[in-house]
Amino acid sequence: MATVFVTGGSGFIGGRLISRLVSEGHSVKALARSDLAARKVTTLGARPVRGDLDDLGSAAEGCDWAFHAAAQTPGTADRQAFIRANVEGTRNVLEATRKAGVSRFIHVGTEAALRAGDPLINVDETAPLRPDSRSPYAATKAMAEQLVRDAGGIVIRPCLVWGPGDTTALPQFMAAVRSGKFAWIDHGSRLTETTHVDNVVEGLVRGAEKGRSGEAYFVTDGSPLVFREFLTDLLATQNLTPPARSIPYGVASRITSVLERVWLRGTPPLDYMSLWLTGLECTIDITKARAELGYAPIRTQAEGLAELRTPIA
Repeated sequence: MATVFVTGGSGFIGGRLISRLVSEGHSVKALARSDLAARKVTTLGARPVRGDLDDLGSAAEGCDWAFHAAAQTPGTADRQAFIRANVEGTRNVLEATRKAGVSRFIHVGTEAALRAGDPLINVDETAPLRPDSRSPYAATKAMAEQLVRDAGGIVIRPCLVWGPGDTTALPQFMAAVRSGKFAWIDHGSRLTETTHVDNVVEGLVRGAEKGRSGEAYFVTDGSPLVFREFLTDLLATQNLTPPARSIPYGVASRITSVLERVWLRGTPPLDYMSLWLTGLECTIDITKARAELGYAPIRTQAEGLAELRTPIA
C-alpha cells in the first residue's frame, strides 16, 4: 500500500478519492487550509496537514503518490484568482512534491483545457491545449496541465463531473431553474460526455498505477448522450423540471460576449464556460485510457441517477 498526499481533499472529487484510497488500505495525508477542511478530511479517514497552495511546507513528506485535485472553479470574474490557484498553485504543489521525493504525481485535469469556443467532436489526447482561451478557467487549467506534463506528471481529464457531493454543476443548474433564469441553448440538442465522480476516481487510481509519465488521459462514462436528456434526468432526482424555453446559440454567444466585458463582480449569468458546456457538442474518444490504464467506467448513468434520488438543499 502507498502513502498518498491529496490536495482538494475536502472537495467533490478529492473527497471521493480519499474514501476510495482509504478503503483500499492506503495511508492518506490531505492538505487542509481551514479547520472545516481538516474536519472533513479526518471524517473521510485522511490525516489533515495544515497549509494551502501558496505554502505547502513539508506536507508531502514521506508520500509515494500525490493527487492534485485543488483548483479554482468557475465562480469569480477575477482572472488573477484563477492564475493564483490553478497555475501558481499547481507549480507550488509540483515543487513541494518534488522536494519530498514523491514518485507519482496525478493531476485532475479537464476537457475544459481544450475549450476555446469550438465544438469538441470525437477528440482525443492529440487535440491541442488552449491556454489562449477566453475563459480564465479553461486557459488556466490548460496552463496547469502543461506544467504537470512537463514535470513528468500524469493528467486525468474527466468531462462534466457529476454525482453525490457535487458542489458545482448540479447546484448551479438547480439555482438557475429555481430562480427562473434557466433556458436551453438550441433546445439542449447537442451531444455531451459526462463523467460520474466514481469514474473520475477510477481513472485517477488507474493513472497512479499505470499511467505514463508526461501523458494525459480522457475518462468519461463511456458514451455521449443528448445534453437535454441528461440534465432533465439529473434535475428530476431533485424533483425539478427545467422550463422548455430556448435561445439560439448565436444569440447566447453575443449575450455572453457583452456580459463578460461589463460584469465586474462574481460570475455573469452566462459566462464562456457555461455557454460552451451547454451549447456546444463535446464527444470524446477514451481509447487511450482503456488501452494503457485498463480504464472502464465502474458506475453507469442509471446507477448514478438512482444514488441521487435523495434531494439536496
